[in-house]
Formats: sequence, structure tokens, C-alpha cells
Amino acid sequence: MSQFSNYPITLDGSSIEDKRKEIQKYFHNTFDMFESIFEVLKDDSVFYRKSEPTRHPMIFYFGHTATFFINKLINMQIIDKRINPNFESIFAVGVDEMHWDDVNSKNYSWPKVDEVRTYRQEVRKLIDNLITTLPLTLPITQESEMWIIFMGIEHERIHIETSLVLHRQMPLEFIKKVDIFDFNEIDKKASKNEMLNISSKDIILGKDKTHNLYGWDNEYGTYKHSVKEFKVLKYLISNADFFEFIKDGGYSNLDYWDEEGKVFLKSTDAKHPIFWYKSDDKFLYRTVSELVEMPWSFPVEVNALEAEAYCRYKSLQDGVEYRLPSEVEYRAICEDIFLGDILEFDENKVNQNFVKFNSCSINQYGFKTKNGDMIYDVIGNVWQWSRTPIFGFDGFEVHPAYDDFSIPTFDDKHSLILGSSWASSGNLIMKHSRYAFRKHFPQFSGFRYVISKNDDKIKKVEHAEDVLQNYELQYNTNFTIRCVDLALKFVNKTTKVLDLGCGVGRSSFIFSNTFDKVEGVDISARFIKFGVERLKDNSNITFLQGDPNNLKPNFNSYDLVMVTNLKERFYEAELFFKDIPHRMNDSSILVLVMPQEYQKYDLLYDKFEFLYSEYIENYKVSIFVKN
Repeated sequence: MSQFSNYPITLDGSSIEDKRKEIQKYFHNTFDMFESIFEVLKDDSVFYRKSEPTRHPMIFYFGHTATFFINKLINMQIIDKRINPNFESIFAVGVDEMHWDDVNSKNYSWPKVDEVRTYRQEVRKLIDNLITTLPLTLPITQESEMWIIFMGIEHERIHIETSLVLHRQMPLEFIKKVDIFDFNEIDKKASKNEMLNISSKDIILGKDKTHNLYGWDNEYGTYKHSVKEFKVLKYLISNADFFEFIKDGGYSNLDYWDEEGKVFLKSTDAKHPIFWYKSDDKFLYRTVSELVEMPWSFPVEVNALEAEAYCRYKSLQDGVEYRLPSEVEYRAICEDIFLGDILEFDENKVNQNFVKFNSCSINQYGFKTKNGDMIYDVIGNVWQWSRTPIFGFDGFEVHPAYDDFSIPTFDDKHSLILGSSWASSGNLIMKHSRYAFRKHFPQFSGFRYVISKNDDKIKKVEHAEDVLQNYELQYNTNFTIRCVDLALKFVNKTTKVLDLGCGVGRSSFIFSNTFDKVEGVDISARFIKFGVERLKDNSNITFLQGDPNNLKPNFNSYDLVMVTNLKERFYEAELFFKDIPHRMNDSSILVLVMPQEYQKYDLLYDKFEFLYSEYIENYKVSIFVKN
């Protein structure tokens, strides 16, 4: 068993002290594992390089998982003091190619790597102390303070795998060989692929809150679907299989690609999978830390667009419609092999949880179906793309500590990946786990296809009640117009405005008629998603995700700052009121729109002069000018 491996721990138990020790061991294993994978970077200068242009440099990811713990603990008021406010702002928000993502390098001043290493050790000490001192009853529930510790651990396990994907994309000149990633797998000749029958089933997806394993919000609730009989490939598509697609002009024949696929081809000029390298007249295979001879029996690793193109190519060849499996069809396969919540650890059964440090031949790990057939790599080796966009089940609820983990991806642009990979551990290897990525994203993911007549109708989750209430207040009343009109009466200059706590964005749109530049900022992507959907190409508005209590340094030089209804999220009001004057120009205006009972304005009077106040609806609108 690899020293990296660590079986996911349960939320229940009989001894609180034993559970604390178990959590601490799991935390240490995760924290150490994450740091160790960065040892493949050749030297500290590589931390400031991007593996690809649409992502942050690697220093961001190295700091991100530690700051996640602190930001969530602060947000849930479990701790009341930050370790490093600057780190906890610049390392806070990752990248999923959302409109509100900020990958502009000019907006960041990255610290030294050793400073981040020291910071990570400070976080480690804090979490160690919390694990031993936080109130704890068993079983641990979503309301427990210890749930946030689990959240941080499982978040870091996600980034162990996604960071390895980025390391594998980094040019080899910036990578050093690390023993654990030495490639010593044998390229076994794969048997001929064939289609297997999966019988019809009534599928129920989702789990309830009494489940004894940690879960993300999208795993909870219920979804029922009747699956008709279908056929599925016995093996994953191999590198050898995919090579036939390349030889037959698969990347140049646009008939195989949908519109999104054509955009991918045009923007990347892709001619083969991302982890294949052309050398003279042959292909080589990129592992995390080296180039090796192409292992033709290994599963091909492609994005969803490439997988879909292959299905269209093969369908035309065989005169049969092949397509990627749906989420419920995949679950039907899992039920056919009697898969439980987690496969009890056995390195002879599955390539996941770092049994190996690479994928392996597609005919190595098989499972027997109910009718006696063998099907391979249902779980492990590489993830498998599905045709299902991620969505919320009936009863879906966001968790207040991470309220935009899932909802921004409920956009029909993020396809579910199924089954885990060799680098998956923790929640990623659980039966109920649900992860989704944009179709052009590279992951340790391959595919198999099905022959199926099953329908793909899904019930879309409605927006959460708090979002709908915000929309109602901003768009179906005169509240927002009156607040903005009052603010504009006092403005001296109209170059740049910060609409902080912008919610669904209506105030930002009104400000855009007066100001040259509008920055609408909210801590929740669930809110600003509404504004983004209404943006036009020539808009002077930028919607960004940010914590009002700890804004990044690039939020500055404002003629007007309007802060709207942040009472519930002002967990560090003192820090905000000390900080905001430094982000404003001389004689600029600060507008606070707060519930009537909110009176924490005392710290303003050293830097601001009070001008006016008025009650609008149940809110007090207060106007200040910077001295």
C-alpha cells in the first residue's frame, strides 16, 4: 500500500478521543501529501509559472488549500483572527473560466515560496489545535464545527489531483524526477473490446444527511430515474483505439465535432490528446515527470469534446449510435457489479487512492457483473466522461460555509466525470461523489461508450431562496433605484465605482449609465451569476467574486463605494472600516445600505465625514465623504 493512501474516515464512531486522533491522522496525511506533490517542480522559480494561460501560477494552488481552511473557519465564526489577511485574499478564489475569475497577473503580487511554506505550517498548527479542542459529538453532522475541518481536508484532496494534472502540463524543463512518479508500468496487450448488456433498473441517486461519510452539497437529496436496458463497452477506450481516430483525420474532420468542439480545435490547434507528444514519426506519452514510450494498452486521457468526437467517428464507422454514458447509466453499471459506498481497500481490485502513480492497462482491474461478464475499470485508473451536465437533486441545499461549491456549475457547461482515477482519494473515491468540469478541461479522464435509447431529461434545481429574495428586492421593487439615485446626488467624480455586495447586479447596471468603470463584487458567485448572464459585450461592468471583509489589493481608486446589506457577512466589520479608506480617492463617497438596526459605524469617523442618512424600505442609507 502506498504511503499516500489513506482510507476515508467516517463521521460516526464510539469514542470521541479516538475520532479526534483519526481526524488528525487523516489531516496530516492530506496536508503532507499535498506538499509532497509540489516536489516535482524543479525549483522555486517554477512556482511562478502557469501550466497553461487560463490558470493561476502554481504558487496560487500551493497557498490556496491552506487559506481555504482559514477563510471557511472565519466565515463560520469558528475562529476570529486571521493568520495572514493578504494571503487569505490573494489565494482565496480559484479559476473555472467563469466571467468573475481574475487571472490578470497585474492584480497579484505573489509572496516568496518560503513565506507560503511558513504560512502552511502556521495553518497546520492551528488546525491541529482545533481538531483536539473543538466541541465534538458523534456522529459529526453538517452543523458541527468539525464539519468545516472535514471540508478543508476534502477540498485539499481535490487539489492534490487537480494540481497533479497541472504539473503534468508543465513543460518538462521545469520538472524534476521524483522517485514515486517513476514510470514502471507494463504495457500489456489489451484484449479485443466488446459490448456488454446492462439490464433495466430503477435508479435512485443521492444520499441523506445521516450518511456516515462526508459529502459535498450536490451529493445530497434524491433523484429517481428508470433506466432501460443498454449496452456498454467492456474496456475503456485505449490509446491504441484512439490512435485510429487520429490516423483517420479525426482532428481535421469537423463532421465529428460540435460547435464547442470546433472552438476548442481553433483555439488550441489540437492534433492529439494533451498528454501525447509527437517525436519525429512516433508518439510519446507524458507522465507527471517524464516522457516514455507510448503505452498503447493504457486508457486514453482526453477531454469531453475529444471523447464525443470519437463517439461520432466510431458511430459513422459502425452504423450504430455510440454516446457517452449518462450518470444514471453509470450507476446502473455500478449496481451490476454490486459496488458499495467505497470499495474496501484492495490494491488487487482497483487503481485508485495512489495504489499506483500512473494509469495502467485497461485489462488489469476487472469486476464481475450479475450475469457473469467481466467489465474493467468501472472505478479507478482514469475518470470517465459522461454526457450528463451536473445538476442538483430534489432537496438540494447549499452549505453556508461553501454556498457556491456547486450552483455556478449548474449551467449545462460542466459535464460529470465518473469513477475516480489513480490519483483520487478521500471523497473522490466515494460512490456518491459528483464532480464536473468544463468539456475542454484536461483531467485524468478517459471514456467508454454505450448504445442506449435512454432519455436524458433532468429536473433543474431552482435558485436558492436567498438568491430569489435578492432578485425580488432588486428588480421587482424601486428599492435599488432609490438607493443608487441617493448615492449619485453626492458623487463628485464618476470614473470608477465599487458596488460591494452587489447581489444579482442591478445596482451595477444602473451605475454603468453614469460611471466609466463599474466593479460589482459579491462573496457569492451564486448571486453575481445573475448579473453575468445579463452582461453585453461592450459593458463597462466587471463582476468579481470577493470577500468584503478581506478584499484583494487590486480593488482600489474608487470615487464611490456603495456597500449593500452586508450585515450577515460583516464578520470582520472592524477590519473593513479600517481598510476601505485606503481603497478610495480623496473626497470620494461611501454609501452604506444596511438594515435599520445595524449601527457599527463608529470606526468611520476618523476618516470620513457624515453627510446624510435616509430610510428606504427597512434599510438605513448613510452617506459619508472621505476627509
